[in-house]
Amino acid sequence: MASKTDISGEKQFQFANARSQWAFIQKYWPLYMLSIPGLLYFAVFKYIPLFGSSIAFQNYNIFKGISGSPWVGWVHFKRLFTYPEFLIILKNTLLIGMYDLIFAFPVPIVLALLLNEIRFNGYKRLVQTIIYMPHFLSWVIVGGIIIGLLSPTTGIVNQVLGWLGVDSIYFMGESSYIRSILIGSGIWKDSGWGTIIYLAAIAGINPDLYEAAEIDGAGRFRQVMSITLPSIFPTITILLLLQIGHFMDFGFERVYLFLNPLNSENGEILDTYVYRAGLVDRQYSFTTAIGLFKSFVGLALIIVGNTLSKRTTGESLY
Repeated sequence: MASKTDISGEKQFQFANARSQWAFIQKYWPLYMLSIPGLLYFAVFKYIPLFGSSIAFQNYNIFKGISGSPWVGWVHFKRLFTYPEFLIILKNTLLIGMYDLIFAFPVPIVLALLLNEIRFNGYKRLVQTIIYMPHFLSWVIVGGIIIGLLSPTTGIVNQVLGWLGVDSIYFMGESSYIRSILIGSGIWKDSGWGTIIYLAAIAGINPDLYEAAEIDGAGRFRQVMSITLPSIFPTITILLLLQIGHFMDFGFERVYLFLNPLNSENGEILDTYVYRAGLVDRQYSFTTAIGLFKSFVGLALIIVGNTLSKRTTGESLY
């Protein structure tokens, strides 16, 4: 048995024959056993339900079932791109996903770098606890807090604007504000929790590198730019690729709580539309086609992103 290391640093094993491969499996069989529950989870909850996606190619009837419903081919997919409302919702989904990637993704990185520079451990733990807490609140609670803060009559934001001589603004009633509200609330809720992975990556950096840089006269900012960021860059790359894969999965609950007839023009995304058209209007086949379209786009994005990352940085998911 021989091994080699690829460009990502992972060790690849090559077996001389089937006997050496079987001996390797026998040696590490406990690890294979530990992987079985995870494999069963994905098989039962991820792969088996894929067979139900066939209703995207049918006029599905809940009484006839999948086997009894008539097949219509690509009719529902053609309808996607000829339905004006769908194109508007697709644009909202893409814009909100792009804003989330641009503005929300870097925040945990910056927070982790700042937290790492705090030298007083007691204060550092206090700050970490404060910024982690919003993650444990449900979106229902977060939505209520945000809507209360932005209330045109009792919200503290409008009270501050009133002190500054600015007229009260009905934030939830104007579609121009809804995207900023969605991105801002997500940053407040999840950015602190997102720092955990980056702090763990920073903790794994060899302290000798900082000592050598300090001897060479590098300040704290220079150490961050020349040591910390390059060292956690593989972690950033992997998480960015995972984020790209979920580019169109912004989240139903996160958006639905803030939507109303006044701001839905810029706020409704595919997830909320699937709920409205699929569950409320019972267009099961049409909304399943939307789900398959989302999955295809996510798969294409992650393949392209992974390929570009592998060629440019050497880091990839696979």
